[in-house]
Formats: sequence, C-alpha cells, structure tokens
Amino acid sequence: MTPLLAALVWVLALALLTALLWWLYRQPPEVTLTRELPRAGFSGREVPLTVRLTLRSRLPVRYALDDPAPGSVVPRAAVQFAGEVLGTVHREHRTRLTLNRRGEFDWPGTTLRWADPLGLFWRSCTLHEPTRLAVFPGTHGLVLPDLLRPLLSEGSLSRTLGLEDPLSLRGAREYVRGDSPGRIHWRLSARQAQKPGGGLMVRELERTAASSLTVYLDTSGGNDVYLESAVRLASSLISEGLALGLPVSVATAGDQTPAGRGEAAAQAALLALARVQLDPAPPRIPAPRSGSNLIILTARGGPPLTEQALRARATASRVTLLALPEGFYLEPGEKPRRQWAGLPDSVRELERQAGVLAGAGILVFVLRGNQSVLRLGA
Repeated sequence: MTPLLAALVWVLALALLTALLWWLYRQPPEVTLTRELPRAGFSGREVPLTVRLTLRSRLPVRYALDDPAPGSVVPRAAVQFAGEVLGTVHREHRTRLTLNRRGEFDWPGTTLRWADPLGLFWRSCTLHEPTRLAVFPGTHGLVLPDLLRPLLSEGSLSRTLGLEDPLSLRGAREYVRGDSPGRIHWRLSARQAQKPGGGLMVRELERTAASSLTVYLDTSGGNDVYLESAVRLASSLISEGLALGLPVSVATAGDQTPAGRGEAAAQAALLALARVQLDPAPPRIPAPRSGSNLIILTARGGPPLTEQALRARATASRVTLLALPEGFYLEPGEKPRRQWAGLPDSVRELERQAGVLAGAGILVFVLRGNQSVLRLGA
C-alpha cells in the first residue's frame, strides 16, 4: 500500500470516527434537576438553596451545567456543575441566596452543555425547572405610639381601651400639660375663665375598638423612592398588627387582600406588597370592614384621595392619612439629603386641611426629616 493510499485510509477512518461521534452525541444525557428553597423570604435577608442534579448516560459524556439565579437574587457561590458521566451520577450544591429587592422572581432556566469524551463537539440546551420565589419587603423595628397603634382589644365603645373617636364626645375636663391644643373646648374654657380659679377645658372623647387593620397604599403619585419607603412602612404596620392579634389586610387601587390573623392572610398581605407598582390611575380605596382602623400612605395626597378617605370613614372606626413626601420623610437610620425644593403644594394643602379633616375623624400627618412613626404622638 502506497503512503498516499495509507494516508487516505487514515483520513477516511478519522472522518468516520468524527461523524460517528457527532451522530452518537446529538442527544443530551438524561438530566433531573431539583431546587429546594423557601417559597418566600424578606428583602435584605438570606435563604438557603440546595440544588440536586442527577445525570444518566449510556455513553461516556463530558458535561457542564450552569444554573443562574434571577438578577435580584444573588447566590454566595454560583451554581455550576462540570465533569464526566458514564451511567448515573448524583451531584449536590448548597449555598445561600441574598434577597436584594422585593418582588416575585422566576428562575430563568438551566444551561446544559455536553460533548463527547474528546471534546470535539459541544452542544447546549436550556432546561426549565419552574421555580418561583416571593421576596417580601423588609420591615422597620417599630415601637408604635398609641396614636397609630392599631388597637389593644376588640369590642364596642370603652372609656379606657381603644382609639379616640373624634365624633364621639364623652365630656370635658380641665387641661393637663401635654394635651393637644386641638382638643381645647374654647367656649367652655371662656365660661370657666369667668369663675374663680377657672382655666382651660379640653374635650374628652370616647374610645372605640377597631376590629381590624387595613393599610392602603396610594400608588397614583410619587416615585420609586417613595414607593419603596411606603412599602416597607406598610410591611412594618402589618407586622405590628399581627403581633397585636388583629386581622390585617393590604389595599391598593380597588383591590384588597382578605383580612385575617393567620399565616394565609399575612402571606397574602405581604405578597401584595411585594407585587405593588406605581399606577397613575386615580386612587380608589375599597370599603373597609366595619369598625376597622384604616391607615393611608401617600406621597402627595390631593382632593381625590381626600374624598376617598372621607367615604372610607363612613365604616372605619378611624382613618389616619400619612403623607411621606420624597426627600422629607426619612426611614429609620437613613441619612438626610439636601433638598432644593419645598413640600409639594398638595401636601401643604393637606396640612391646611388637617383641622377640618380631624373633625370628620380623619387624622393627617406629614412626616418630615427623621420624624417617623417611631416619634409620632410621643
């Protein structure tokens, strides 16, 4: 056999071998991938993740597998597998996930690459193992004053427990240092001043017990900074309500989660907060439960929101409207930022209307500087 013919035979043999390898390794090995992790977690915290991989192949195969997490869910160590398999192989990867942002996140899919033992032909495909993780908003370490505390007990009107109802006058008493000037009974004080030793008199109100806590988020105004602050504050209020044993719910534009004390109601409320986004549609406050305590969070307020609050007061035992103007309201621990503009006109109008709204049973607070619910009513 001549050298040329021998070389041709070798080339033909290599070509056949190459074609055989290409044909034999067209199909990927059999892959089973499972992820074990909690269904939900809180933003800023970590959750464990365990990824188990099983590969089966009747041929020797080289493989490389990459399982990326969603963009806002960062693993301590990337989930990657690589090696060779003949028969069945089991692999496991344990790590922890840092939850950076609230929301619902789906795993994008796993990339599998495989090749023949010589590594001549690498192929890839995407495997989809449905996995969803809900990231709830974080909370503040709130110590709420009586002014915003959802309530200590349930029941009817009481002289000692519950929230003061501005529409239910129980009587009058002498002014005591620390009483709000808005509660001074001026006519009665004028009559008392004509008597020897007479002084200021204040209205003493009945206390009504709220049957549940509803937090409404106004998403029609503000920006992302306001929305994230409002969501974390709402999450903190919901957690406080649950700690007090109250049925809690979250409301957004025309939608409200079922009120309850159990885990299902808490999960529904926190999931609604995880999903909430800015919406330019006018605010629509769902009718609250009879006797409930309604807390409204807003960036700008405005006549449409005020009108909705007045309608909600018809069934709610108390309505509190909290304005969180961006740049003026600071979360606990947040550093002040230089401001080049004053409060929005709509917020200033809310301040001017606070006295009138208080007479209708709607308390208005505009949070400024580092004044948070930790300090209100102190």
